[in-house]
Amino acid sequence: MNIEFAGKTVLVTGAAHGFGRAIALAFADHGAKVYACDVNAEGLAETRGQSTGNLASFLLDVGDRRAVQAAIADVEKAGDTIDILVNNAGGVRGQIGRPIEEITEADWNAILDVNLSGAFFMAQAVAPGMKRLNHGRIVNISSGAGLGISLTGIQAYASAKAGQIGLTRQLAHELGPWGITVNNVAPGFVRSNPSTEKQWHAMGEEGQQRVISGIALKRLGTPEDIANAVMFFASEQAGWISGQVLSVDGGK
Repeated sequence: MNIEFAGKTVLVTGAAHGFGRAIALAFADHGAKVYACDVNAEGLAETRGQSTGNLASFLLDVGDRRAVQAAIADVEKAGDTIDILVNNAGGVRGQIGRPIEEITEADWNAILDVNLSGAFFMAQAVAPGMKRLNHGRIVNISSGAGLGISLTGIQAYASAKAGQIGLTRQLAHELGPWGITVNNVAPGFVRSNPSTEKQWHAMGEEGQQRVISGIALKRLGTPEDIANAVMFFASEQAGWISGQVLSVDGGK
């Protein structure tokens, strides 16, 4: 199966490191024009520096609806319409698992803003252009926490990622008449960024072995494994697949 994206314009959120960087670089390597965005300017610069393809970047807080609308308007003024949106921005915002009594409103909202509201705002902004094209791909990056529980015990993260899966299914039905597919990749635990590195080391040897022993393939995955799944959903070969969740976790 030869997957190429020549002539396609792709927008990847949360592209300053980890999954987002791997996804953005993979699309650029396969011929797409890529817009990479994040709130991390230094990380975005590193992503640009690693790309040998057509990759541009800009700063964007996906939880800010006005900023999202303005960013997509700027892309369209430059003559591009987004063919493929990858909603990867997310994470735990530096939080750790704590009892429910200790969670503040700000703690809760910070995680929902980037993981769930951000995915909605981005899809809302690109949908009109995709409808004009009568074609489009939206791929959301959820988590095993959205299908089960959060390994770190963060209530908002598990809730936001489960909500994102519900959003995927809902938008698949709403946007399907325009040839727009909406799918979800749910990664297992991957050492992909500073937060997951911190989690991994906090587990200790015993905890790390428990994680690996619970994986059918007995190894951790890589950000490139996630990028490969995203590219499949974004490809023409996946044109009759929508509203689906693909667990990329080595087998559970």
